[in-house]
Amino acid sequence: MDPSKRENTKNQDKEVYNLRLYVAGQTEKSMEAFENLKTIAEDYLKGRYKIEVIDLLKNPQLAEGDQILAIPTLVRNLPQPIRKIIGNLSNTERVLIGLDIKPMKGS
Repeated sequence: MDPSKRENTKNQDKEVYNLRLYVAGQTEKSMEAFENLKTIAEDYLKGRYKIEVIDLLKNPQLAEGDQILAIPTLVRNLPQPIRKIIGNLSNTERVLIGLDIKPMKGS
């Protein structure tokens, strides 16, 4: 394999996913979305993700920056492009496709 291609593959495997979950308080739906996100991140992005939970009841002005219209909403800021998913994140396949996460071999 060409060394430059090998390096690109290594970089993709080490990419950190910056995930923001917008919620409104600690409702059942918000808590479910957070638990589903943690499970998916651990299963498919182990060691390569950061989760930031933003409670719009405490900081409603933060909804404007990512143009949040419904909650819960998950926003992937990094790697680019920005991706968004609305809902409780219970459908793992839909979340993986929506965030453009390719399952690692052996997962």
